[in-house]
Amino acid sequence: MRIVIAEDLALLREGLIRIFQANGFEVVDAVDNGPSLIRALTTHRPDVAVVDVRLPPTFTDEGLRAVIDIRKRIPGLPIVVLSQYVEQLYARELMSDRAGAVGYLLKDRVLDVGQFVAGVRQVAAGSTVMDPDVVGALLTHRSADPLLLELTPREHEVLSLMAQGRSNAAIAGRMFVSEKTVSKHSYNIFTKLGLEPSEDDNRRILAVLAYLQG
Repeated sequence: MRIVIAEDLALLREGLIRIFQANGFEVVDAVDNGPSLIRALTTHRPDVAVVDVRLPPTFTDEGLRAVIDIRKRIPGLPIVVLSQYVEQLYARELMSDRAGAVGYLLKDRVLDVGQFVAGVRQVAAGSTVMDPDVVGALLTHRSADPLLLELTPREHEVLSLMAQGRSNAAIAGRMFVSEKTVSKHSYNIFTKLGLEPSEDDNRRILAVLAYLQG
């Protein structure tokens, strides 16, 4: 699997290179600024890219802007954005094209190498993966919504796991319940939120995130 990495901190960039190489990825380029990222993605068209939100020259949202720009040129290019903090605006910007194949993870998740690499592979396969803290922030943002207030505590838990990109089987394993129970909770969630039910994992995640983003 071919990957491009964009991270301005040399130590973290080298660490990411070693992590991915050790897990069977081919690192076709590793850059440290926005313009170089756009060139790398345009030239290599990798299977997935892992990009820091804040890159030179502005150190604000240069990485995110580069990602949004490149996905207009290469629709659906799988991207995992790394951020130091939960920033809801960035999450909404990243999801704005509704094309899927994106991830928003906090840098702390890199410490759990297995889970981090698994998340990147999910995005490369066309799925949407959101950091649990990002999902929590989106839920908090909509916490006063009367539709969310109708959800039971278990439905809230399923909603959060669903928005993280987990399948029914994965949610069932995490909650120690059957897949049939998760399916029932999922149906209730979509009904209460006024969303069209879907058996396609990525489409249902996008629907949930679209709702949580308001």
